[in-house]
Amino acid sequence: MRSVCNRAVSWARMRHPLLVAGGLFFAAVLGALPGMPLAEARAQSARPSAPAGESKTITLVADRVEVRGTVLEASGTVDVFHGPVRLRATRIAYDSAAGTLEIEGPLTLSNADGTSVVYADAAALSEDLRAGILTSARVVFEDQLQIAASRIERVEGRYTRLEDTVASACRVCAARPVPLWQIRASQVIQDEVAQQIYFRNARLEVAGLPVFWLPRLRLPDPSLQRATGFLPPEFRSTDALGFGIKIPYFIRLGDHADLTVTPYLSTSETRTLELRYRQAYRTGRIEVNGAITSDDIRPDSLRGYLFAEGSFSLPRGYKLAFDLETVSDDGYLLDYGTSGKDRLDSAIEISRFNRDGFRFAALTVYQTLRDREVNETQPAIIADAAIARRFSPAGLGGIATARLDFHGHLRRSEQPTDGPDADTISDGRDISRLSASLDWRRDWVIGPGMLLGTQTAMAWSHTVVSEDAIYADTTSYLWGAAAVDLRWPLVRPTAGGGRMVLEPVFQLVWADDRTSGLPRDESRLLEFDPGNVLSLNRFPAGDAFEAGQRANIGVKLAYRDGADWGWDMSLARIWRSENLQQFSGSPALDTSRSNWLADARVTLPNRLEISNRALFDDDLRFNQNEVRFAWQSTDIALSGTYLWLKANPEESRLADVSELSLDAEYQINAQWAASLDYRFDFEADRAASARLGLGYKNECLEVDVSLSRRFTSSTSVQPTTDFGLELRLTGFGGTRSNSGLGACNG
Repeated sequence: MRSVCNRAVSWARMRHPLLVAGGLFFAAVLGALPGMPLAEARAQSARPSAPAGESKTITLVADRVEVRGTVLEASGTVDVFHGPVRLRATRIAYDSAAGTLEIEGPLTLSNADGTSVVYADAAALSEDLRAGILTSARVVFEDQLQIAASRIERVEGRYTRLEDTVASACRVCAARPVPLWQIRASQVIQDEVAQQIYFRNARLEVAGLPVFWLPRLRLPDPSLQRATGFLPPEFRSTDALGFGIKIPYFIRLGDHADLTVTPYLSTSETRTLELRYRQAYRTGRIEVNGAITSDDIRPDSLRGYLFAEGSFSLPRGYKLAFDLETVSDDGYLLDYGTSGKDRLDSAIEISRFNRDGFRFAALTVYQTLRDREVNETQPAIIADAAIARRFSPAGLGGIATARLDFHGHLRRSEQPTDGPDADTISDGRDISRLSASLDWRRDWVIGPGMLLGTQTAMAWSHTVVSEDAIYADTTSYLWGAAAVDLRWPLVRPTAGGGRMVLEPVFQLVWADDRTSGLPRDESRLLEFDPGNVLSLNRFPAGDAFEAGQRANIGVKLAYRDGADWGWDMSLARIWRSENLQQFSGSPALDTSRSNWLADARVTLPNRLEISNRALFDDDLRFNQNEVRFAWQSTDIALSGTYLWLKANPEESRLADVSELSLDAEYQINAQWAASLDYRFDFEADRAASARLGLGYKNECLEVDVSLSRRFTSSTSVQPTTDFGLELRLTGFGGTRSNSGLGACNG
């Protein structure tokens, strides 16, 4: 019997072993591809005796279909569709008597999203699809890694064996006929179950030149995100440690945990083992980083650090978070480039935040690494807890907030007076405090667009002080304040389509003239900025409350045009009826008339932003001045800050600070990028630190080179120069490149 079907009736749905074979050919060759597990593929290829309801329907589209006896042949442009899998060839012939399947190409097999594709000239498969051969084939994984072979053989329905292979993730084109890197091998075997690729007699070539040879090489399948094996090495050279190399080894500990072990060896006596452990849970995660070191910087002792953190979701909307930070000595983190932190904090906290309030409790342990600070005399153990609720009082309207706080901190020292550090604080002072507060605010619109606001606040605190010869053991304090403020925003359109806004602000505040008389540990550092101009209490914690009658006055002026630019500025000041000397150590506030607070910002159409914030007195003597700028174009991002701070021993600043910081990034072209970080200390008349980075990235290679210098020194660290190099070959084990195997860019 002979039957012919032309393409005019091409969309035919047929129940035939050939169509099952064609549709599953992609899965049979490549194995368990995304969206088409091998177990599912075998189930769908079952014979008619398979369980009822199992889908065996496949769509065949061809220019010509013929049936001659036991042979079914489709020719012309042949497309076979089965679920997400598509096979395209010029001829398919299936002989049911011989149990053979022949496919003539050029043929292409792909899944729906095109992440895995096979190209070949021809193929011959057994009827059960567990064995077969493809000739002159090329396999492309995830649009990242491609392997070309003279012959591909399917073995036992699990393995794909490729002969005389070349593997690379680099583009090959007329402009670049030789890939940047490639792996040549006599044989490659892909294990679709283990998602591993095995190379025999592997030779890595860079720009066509052999680099090294390995008799055996194992690499993860590109679809495998996590696999045990070596990660890209990192090279580092420093003045203190010499030239060294880090060789990280990743260990997969199941679907939700892993361990990375990184030996660090250098030309000095440095021998370091770094560890990183991560585990994910259904409701949270943990991560632990640490290292243990033997070096010639401190040859008589082992050095190291341990950082751990985690967070978990608890019932009823609560969150649990913790972190642990400890180090063997003050200079370790900087010596090994681990972190720039100079104070370590280990904490555990539980919290719940919602629209109408929050609950919070935390326990924190501090370790200082600063030269001028001693751990025994610093608050080392700190406990905090708070409950707050926001509501609208019946009959009053507005918004009210009720809050209850507990705070306590302990010092390790038991000395009740100030010791050799001469910081005016008793070395052993310990404090615990319970406080409660209630505040309320409401706003109205009156008259010709004026905004009238009123607010009140009251607080009570009970403080217990121990190991301090100056302050009483217990002190209770009640504080209250009330204020009324008036704002009048005035808007004027401009001829160019812009808008000018002028807003004067005036606030009167009443508060008791009596200060708290409590020791100030938490409120030693104060800020006067646009965010707290209209604040009733500028002290950040419950050990002090702002007292006295005062007027807070300011003015804002802003302009916005119809285009992408504008500017705004503000000027504010505080007038007090009496100087109660409650802001000792904060010269911007510690007078009956505060410093002027000036703030300005300009945004220009060319993506340039400039801002300036300053504190100065009537004679234009500055206490603080900060200038920031940022500019960004298609290829360049530039930002910088100039900071000037007047010396203030209360803030542990014994000399003026005058410092410039610059950050720059330049995208040279599609592959090359450069970066610069620079910090200059004008008071010391020298650079504080500098870092230059250069990176190259294309579809198959990533290279990062950095050169940094730290010029500052202390008793724990010395000036040093660091050189770093990282090299990564992309295309393996989920390592994605910035582009796929598309057109060549040179």
